[in-house]
Amino acid sequence: MKFPPDIPALITRRSLFSWVWTSNLKLQGILFLVIVVTVGARVLPLEMQKKIINQAIGLQKLDLLYMYCGYYLAAVVAASGLKLVINTLQTYIGQQSLADLRKKLYAHILTMPMPFFRKASPGMVVQSLVSEVANTGEFVGQAVAVPVTNLLTLVAFATYLFYLNPLMAGISMALYPVAIVVIPFLQKRANAANKERVDTGRKLSTMIGETISGIHEVHSNASFNLENRRFGGFVDTLSRVRVVWNLYKYAIKVSNNFFQSLGPFVLFLVGGYLAINGRFDLGALVAFLSANEKLYDPWKELMDFYQVYQDAKVSYGRIMEYFEGAPEFPLTPETPRPPLVLDGSVNVQDLVMEVAGGIQLLKGVSMDIRPGEQVALVGYSGSGKSTLALCMCQINKYSAGRATLSGYDIDATPKSDIADNMGVVAQHPFIFEGTIRDNLLYSINARREAHGIEGEEGLPSLDRIIETIQQVGLFQDVLRFGLNTVFKKGRKENLVKKIIHIRENYYQEQGEILKDIVEFFDVDKYLYYSPVSANILFGNPNRDDYQPENLANNQVFLEFLREAGLRQLLVQLGRELAAQTVDILKNVPSPDASFFEQSPVGADEFAAYSELTTHLERVKIHEISPDEERLLLTLALRFTPGRHKIVGLSRLSEELLLQGRALFMDRTGKSDPEAVTFYRREDFIHSQTIMDNILFGRIRTDNPKALDQINKTIVSLLIQEDMLERIVELGLDFHVGSSGDRLSGGQRSKVALARAFLKEPPLLILDEATAALDNASQTRIQNLLESKWKGKSTVVSVVHRLDTIKGFDKVAVMKAGRIVECASYNELMDKKGMLYELVHGTSGRK
Repeated sequence: MKFPPDIPALITRRSLFSWVWTSNLKLQGILFLVIVVTVGARVLPLEMQKKIINQAIGLQKLDLLYMYCGYYLAAVVAASGLKLVINTLQTYIGQQSLADLRKKLYAHILTMPMPFFRKASPGMVVQSLVSEVANTGEFVGQAVAVPVTNLLTLVAFATYLFYLNPLMAGISMALYPVAIVVIPFLQKRANAANKERVDTGRKLSTMIGETISGIHEVHSNASFNLENRRFGGFVDTLSRVRVVWNLYKYAIKVSNNFFQSLGPFVLFLVGGYLAINGRFDLGALVAFLSANEKLYDPWKELMDFYQVYQDAKVSYGRIMEYFEGAPEFPLTPETPRPPLVLDGSVNVQDLVMEVAGGIQLLKGVSMDIRPGEQVALVGYSGSGKSTLALCMCQINKYSAGRATLSGYDIDATPKSDIADNMGVVAQHPFIFEGTIRDNLLYSINARREAHGIEGEEGLPSLDRIIETIQQVGLFQDVLRFGLNTVFKKGRKENLVKKIIHIRENYYQEQGEILKDIVEFFDVDKYLYYSPVSANILFGNPNRDDYQPENLANNQVFLEFLREAGLRQLLVQLGRELAAQTVDILKNVPSPDASFFEQSPVGADEFAAYSELTTHLERVKIHEISPDEERLLLTLALRFTPGRHKIVGLSRLSEELLLQGRALFMDRTGKSDPEAVTFYRREDFIHSQTIMDNILFGRIRTDNPKALDQINKTIVSLLIQEDMLERIVELGLDFHVGSSGDRLSGGQRSKVALARAFLKEPPLLILDEATAALDNASQTRIQNLLESKWKGKSTVVSVVHRLDTIKGFDKVAVMKAGRIVECASYNELMDKKGMLYELVHGTSGRK
């Protein structure tokens, strides 16, 4: 089997240490040289200590004191600097190796057989690639630096100790064999606990991923307690395992610290005795004690490294064991050659597909499909339709029989050739995070990447993309996404100017025609379909404190209302609104939300405003509390005369509010210009969409026909202004969200269909590709297949709606893993066999 150069065939069988030897050997060599120099720099201060005490201080020579202290300082500074260099190099090497491991492992995972992904948890794969391999990177980075540095340091310090006093050096070394016996014993127990920790963590990740993926079922069944209990069980187990694992780790550290603390005690006892008896000079004793103390630093680092190695060994072993496996199909040709160009013919002979447990999903299926022929696969659920279709495109691997594509064995043809000549659309297509354009071009970009094509070669033109999205019914969606684009200030200035120009033309052409549908912004006119707050602001708030729901708490705005003489007006308006709503609805037994549509009072607020109204009957308006005034102001600021019919707005009130608008725009424009972007015909509103900027008004109705009329007039003007393609381009750059969650099911299906059609493959496999579409969209796609793709591409379509199969050249009816009949639609209906029964529902499932 041929593997691409970046996907080693046996990556899961590589040893942990192989990543050390295949990392940057040049850097490893540099690292080794730096380590040797560093060890020398760490030993030199010990000798300087002895000379400072015995020679400089003992002989009272200042020149020697200065010289030895200078050497000492230079050695310490050099050792510290070199240690930083070592740490930097080992970190870089480790991260470089970790990145290489992640890339190769990810490449390997992508090529694993489909059965692996049907069983594997996405959470488990993510955890392995992101978290668990980190231990391996840490180990690889340290694999040369830590053991070499510390072993050389140990040898250097031990040699220096024997040079000072062989007896004391021997006593000091005697403690290490005991530590070498105790610590590996504890480490073995820690490893067992660590393996259990890794396995339990994986099960927990799998459980979390499964629950989040099935959150609809959780909510549908209100199974919160059940899921909490399952999760709690895993968490408790993981907690227990981690306690045991950490206890063993701490036991290892405590043992190290014990031996480290015991050493000086013995040396003080023996060294002090020798010094008192004149057999060991003071300078040598100080140097010996210092060297012995430093001897534990490399020992401790070696023990820590041993812990890192053991953790990495466990994690790495578990990862490679989990992802053991090889691709089911060859990925690329054995030898370099041009890609195959196939005609789309398919031949299936005695095809069998068997899964675990000896269950046969296909039982000797045979059929022949000529180039350009369109074949529908129909049958009851579980009959094998999708299984057969997926065997044709190398998603499923059949167990026996033979299937060919243009005479080439599907089982043996490289996946790159199959992908080049085939377009596949699933019932639930996957949409990748990114833009609509990214998803439309996904198959094409995959082919370009596989063949090393760069630049614009092989990419469809914008006209071709627009034609395709029109054919699948996605054009209006993309156009709407484009019209809903919001530009940040300072961006797309040329486009902004063009949109302002279009706005003016739109008003000139459609202002009079649409005046009953759209209330266009006019600084001198009151907006009846906008709330009072919008009439005063007459612009788009740029800060939270100027958002409509926060205005009643905005002290600057409240002070403006008082100075403009509007505060009492709005408080009185709020009182009228509350009183009228309560009076109308107080006797309604249980008013639902529809009763509140003509009032700014929400259903959840009715009780509070009812209580307030009762209180207001007993007090004067100027006697109400600040909180009560805030409630009334909130109500008045929400009031939209065109929608809330229970209270009218007098002409005088309108005039006062318009005067307030002019004053607010003047004052705020000078004192706080960033607070609100005012509605001026010559200005672009950067916080609103292109659609809002062109319309420059509020729609008076939610009537679909009226909205359709507005859309048609805007599209017509965009075409006149040669701007339609530019807006569509913006729509193609709409970000679809994670897994396309910002798109509807129908939109995702249309994107997938357009993705396959743009590729123009010789063979199209449609696995219930239109199941998520409405009837009109399904009919559109079927008409497209029968017109544009008839005779051009072979089409194999798994169909769930039998009223769409009349135009297919052949209809293959499947039952229990077999094709029971296959001919044209009319022939099978005349035969009155299985298809006839399916269409007319005269037979139950058999």
